[in-house]
Amino acid sequence: MATAIKYAGQLPAGQIVFFRSFFAILPIVLYLVIAGQLAGAWKTKHPVGHIMRGLVGVTAMALGFIGLTRLPLPDSTAIGYARPLVTVILGAVLLGEVVRRYRWGAVIAGLVGVLVISWPKLQLFRGDGGFGGDEAIGVLATFASACIAGLATVLVRRLVDTERTATIVLYFSVTATVFSLVTIPFGWEALSTTQTISLVLSGFFGGLGQILLTESYRHGEVSTIAPFEYTSVILSIVIGYFVFTEVPGWATIIGSAIVTGSGIFIIYREHRLGLERGKARRAVTPQG
Repeated sequence: MATAIKYAGQLPAGQIVFFRSFFAILPIVLYLVIAGQLAGAWKTKHPVGHIMRGLVGVTAMALGFIGLTRLPLPDSTAIGYARPLVTVILGAVLLGEVVRRYRWGAVIAGLVGVLVISWPKLQLFRGDGGFGGDEAIGVLATFASACIAGLATVLVRRLVDTERTATIVLYFSVTATVFSLVTIPFGWEALSTTQTISLVLSGFFGGLGQILLTESYRHGEVSTIAPFEYTSVILSIVIGYFVFTEVPGWATIIGSAIVTGSGIFIIYREHRLGLERGKARRAVTPQG
């Protein structure tokens, strides 16, 4: 998905969001039809919650695409992994989740990794007083996207208490499509055939990715599945080199290692704490 969007070039973010959202609906609907879940997928107890999640998610998506089209693919991917770090912070602040020193340490280390990746590009003020260019904009947009996506994750955590996964996924694609259409008056560009195909594919692969990720969490534990997401850093380096002739610098390699290591450590700690809580519950003698 990311490769297709980057291949299309720098286009208005709202236009990219439309293609990414609208053409994701097809594989999602086909999946729901095959699974026999389409009829019930539209039933919801919290339509406002879906709209809020859609608005926040679209904002994060748009900022992420701005960064993606202005940064090397490995850098954009690695900085985007600040999202789980921000989610830990927001979970503590907004949901009252208990975060102990080990996870706080991992969050701080991960943010340092983001800074290592970003620093060579964050030349916000040049000698002539001008702005630091596309890469600086890309860094800021990608990090802002990760922060806002962390908020979207918190909203999803609230929705999953009453809503089915199929409902959350379908409503997001539809609301994102509607919200993106609002950006038409701000200037969409005429697309070449190559750009059109690339953006259609980005939507299809984005929807397919959502389905596969959902199914993976259905059949495996979060602590087992989540680390595999970090393989996208390796894939982005390979694709960036062969498709876009991008060679990552040492700052990107070192920073990516720190960010992914921190994210995997947080997942491991959550898994261990989950096991400990499970043992504690089993050890309590039922009262009655």
